[in-house]
Amino acid sequence: MSIFYRTASLACLLALLQFSCSTTKAPQTATTTSATKSDSTDKAKPKTGMKSYKAVITKEAVSDSGVFTIHKVGEKYFYEIPDSLLKRDFLWVSRFVNLPSGLGGGYVNAGSSVNEQMVEWQKFGDKIVLKTKSYRSVAADSLPINLSVQANNYQPTIYAFDIAALSRDSSAYVIDVTKFLSSDIKTFSGLDSEMRKTYKVSKLDDSRSFIQSAKSFPLNIEVKQDFTFDAAEPPTNSETGAISLLMNQSMVLLPKVPMQPRIDDYRVGYFNIRQIDYGSEALKADEKSYIRRWNLVPKDIAAYRRGELVEPVKPIVYYLDPATPEKLRPYIKAGVEQWQEAFETAGFKNAIIAKDPPTAAEDPDFSPEDVRYSVIRYVASTTRNAVGPSVSDPRSGEIIESDIIWYHNHLRSYRNRYLLETGAANPSARTLDTPMDDLGEMMKEVITHEVGHALGLPHNMKASSAYPTDSLRSGAFTQKYGIAATIMDYARYNYVAQPGDKGIRFVRQLGPYDHYVINWGYRYLPDAKSAEAEVPTLSKWINEKSGDPIYQFGSGSGGYDPESQTENVGADLVLASTYGLKNLKLVAPKLYEWTAEKTNDYDDLEELYDELLGVWSRYIGHVATNVGGVHENRLKPNQEGFIFVPVDAKTQTTSVNWLLDNAFSSPEWLHEAKISRNIHHANYVDEIRSLQVRHLNGLLSPDRLARLMENEVNDVKYNALDMVNQLQRGIWKEVYTGSAIDIYRRNLQKAYLDRINYLLNETPPSGRRTVTPVDISQSDIRSIARGELVKLQQQLKSAQNRYKDDLSRYHIQDALVRIDNILNPAKG
Repeated sequence: MSIFYRTASLACLLALLQFSCSTTKAPQTATTTSATKSDSTDKAKPKTGMKSYKAVITKEAVSDSGVFTIHKVGEKYFYEIPDSLLKRDFLWVSRFVNLPSGLGGGYVNAGSSVNEQMVEWQKFGDKIVLKTKSYRSVAADSLPINLSVQANNYQPTIYAFDIAALSRDSSAYVIDVTKFLSSDIKTFSGLDSEMRKTYKVSKLDDSRSFIQSAKSFPLNIEVKQDFTFDAAEPPTNSETGAISLLMNQSMVLLPKVPMQPRIDDYRVGYFNIRQIDYGSEALKADEKSYIRRWNLVPKDIAAYRRGELVEPVKPIVYYLDPATPEKLRPYIKAGVEQWQEAFETAGFKNAIIAKDPPTAAEDPDFSPEDVRYSVIRYVASTTRNAVGPSVSDPRSGEIIESDIIWYHNHLRSYRNRYLLETGAANPSARTLDTPMDDLGEMMKEVITHEVGHALGLPHNMKASSAYPTDSLRSGAFTQKYGIAATIMDYARYNYVAQPGDKGIRFVRQLGPYDHYVINWGYRYLPDAKSAEAEVPTLSKWINEKSGDPIYQFGSGSGGYDPESQTENVGADLVLASTYGLKNLKLVAPKLYEWTAEKTNDYDDLEELYDELLGVWSRYIGHVATNVGGVHENRLKPNQEGFIFVPVDAKTQTTSVNWLLDNAFSSPEWLHEAKISRNIHHANYVDEIRSLQVRHLNGLLSPDRLARLMENEVNDVKYNALDMVNQLQRGIWKEVYTGSAIDIYRRNLQKAYLDRINYLLNETPPSGRRTVTPVDISQSDIRSIARGELVKLQQQLKSAQNRYKDDLSRYHIQDALVRIDNILNPAKG
């Protein structure tokens, strides 16, 4: 280094951040222009707090170079931010690494994203500031309205840092980030305002909180924070008065030039990003939605045009976690690469690849935390789950990276469901020691499902209703088409197949919708130079499949569309649940033989019996959704038909009769003495009561009754009164037959009266959101409930003297008192 250069650099250092220098141009502030001649007298005066580089980054520093260089000096952390990366777009992702059980009501897991936001680093005077940045509101730079968009969407400053020093060559700024990374910054915290209120969190305890690590990679920075908060009512370990979290903060450098986005269409299932475009020629701002997808471009566009399969310039590559057991690796790889079939439909060869992790010799810098690598992480945890999160560019929807997370115990859940749902027709499922080939096939399909999420695909719950129910009893059909039209549905097993059916596929697989949706989202359109130019082609592909149930999309949200449900298979829900329940009645008496008799232990028996009740409940729920159900068909105005179509009257009537016979009758088939008397001391009957009451209350919910009332104007000859009348006669059928009322029925009938009391005398909490909001007091709900209850009262008075057994007679007498109190609450 020449003496001249060192002197010039020192002058730049002393000039700090506001002056020009002949050899190194210092960046401008957010509000100032270049220095004037009158500033020259200040050049010899160092700014307050500014030190030389070597005084800040001492010989003791442990440095890690990457997108920013991170220096650890003692207990302090410093970022060295290149001037070239100021005002560049970064994506900041906050995730849980470890968290207490039950946090957030149990709806968040390790790996769950807490927040994603764009940020940028700016120089402002003698400080570096970290600001949020949003692409939610946009307008082209060339349009005058862009000035208004910027002025009316000013983003908050997250943190301001004093500049501790300049780098040796004055091309970067050194800031102390220790306090920032050690503080309870709300926008990055794992505890939202609702959690803080629920758990009575007072503050972050500095004495029990620290930065665990900070690592820099070429495109990202990863920081782990071990934080402990003082909390008066933590979700677990209440005696500690604390909540501890291990948080991961990822900061990812986004591409300088965003990928050309693809406009979302709600008729096809993709995760999306949304923007409000104020540059629209319409009379209002346009809301634009772009799908989330990887940027796949064919290497040879000419060959791609000719219809040849072409490899992408940059394939999607997943590396296996080094901790992955060897015996599971082939199944995980197969799960990833199963998507190659669908990408071939989109014209790509070898578009997605799974690889073993490189050895230290092959790649000494490999790290699962490096955003350049997508990893299937194998987590030693008792959690039974797998997730497929991804990081995407909020400007374009481009997926940058994803990590699939597989929790060690997850296969146990699949083993249990396999035994319960297919054990009647599938001999290999009738054991706790499921064959490895079967477990491997399950794992493969779970990985394929989670990778689907990472490719941009949400759940498509409508696909499980695409196939005729009886087709699922055909070996030829299920081997070719699977058990649902997509792997992205929650259709895990074929519970329809019956004993004696041959060649059946019991486990889900990739389906025809998967080929369709990948082609729609990923096929490269070389002649379309803008997102808008792609729309005619994309719409044409959708219109070609219009009306075919195999290619329809439904999110399953709302709970009112019987075709869009979780865990069901087959178009005819009543028939499918009938087959499923028939199989379950064969499995239940065998549970003892398949578990406790083999293990000499009751733990597995208890676990499986509880899950059996859950399976029964799901079959009930599938049928119940027909009642007051509304089919949702995703259509555009140029397509025929209605978006919302109520379920026909015959199906609703049949469904209520099925529920009376299979959900609300006394379930004697569940009472196996060898089971219940070895795992319960007294709560067996109450478990049944709880399950039945859940579905009873669901049928008599205000939102369902509101949809049934709408049938009156939708020309459906089955309304709320019809349903309540049919349900009441079935729940209280003993009143008409004079037969004894057993304990299950007595409990259910009391629950019925409680629910009618709720509809007549209680008001849902204010602000409560329902699928179909309704004002109960100004609707027919209370008229129907009161009228049917008065009718029941009269029938019970006539019937009470017919009962000879004391319990039935006492129960009727009690019911009459309850009804009187419901009809006259002030009196009660």
